[in-house]
Amino acid sequence: MPVLSTGETLPPIPPERLTPEGLRARFAIELDWTQEEREQRIKAIGGDPRVASVLVPLVVREGGLTVLLTQRADHLSDHAGQISFPGGRREPEDADAAATALREAYEEVALGAEHCEVIGAMPEYLTGTGFKVTPVVALVYPPFTLKADTREVADIFEVPLAWLMDPANHEVRVFRWEGGERRFFAMPYVPGERKAPYFIWGATAGMLRNFYRFLAARA
Repeated sequence: MPVLSTGETLPPIPPERLTPEGLRARFAIELDWTQEEREQRIKAIGGDPRVASVLVPLVVREGGLTVLLTQRADHLSDHAGQISFPGGRREPEDADAAATALREAYEEVALGAEHCEVIGAMPEYLTGTGFKVTPVVALVYPPFTLKADTREVADIFEVPLAWLMDPANHEVRVFRWEGGERRFFAMPYVPGERKAPYFIWGATAGMLRNFYRFLAARA
């Protein structure tokens, strides 16, 4: 899957916006910004897209904010093996998108709502598999202990927010097959202790790219 381009010519995010105070201030104002073009390849599901939420957990570390991500188990029917935010479908008892995201984060990785400060939400993201996903952004305060639900989650890890919001790390890749092609964002991240990258792509990379657009927008 060749790399067609990166975002290295795009403007950087001012460091002060990548702090708890800067993020709270950003969500507190009206911004005129444009999301990335959404994928048109929507799965036929016989009705409206399924409503879901994910938690975008920004962990408050001494060295700066990090983004908590999971790798989904290989046997799942949706997005098996992919890097994702904790999240899932909305249940009838969920009061709103934030309630769904917090419930799913607790079920998947045992992250308690008492550690989370919800600071805002991003616009709904329509996935190619027929989900209408609301990314709920929260600051997460240590100490906390995580435990993966192995039925859904194979791995839990953190990536520095500054790395993910650096557009030079945003790749546009293409998958070609007979009769068509698909272009998508990818952000391969290799922490020091690993040889193979965590290959962040698809909906997760798309939502992170929209987060970059949101943070880069002029007030």
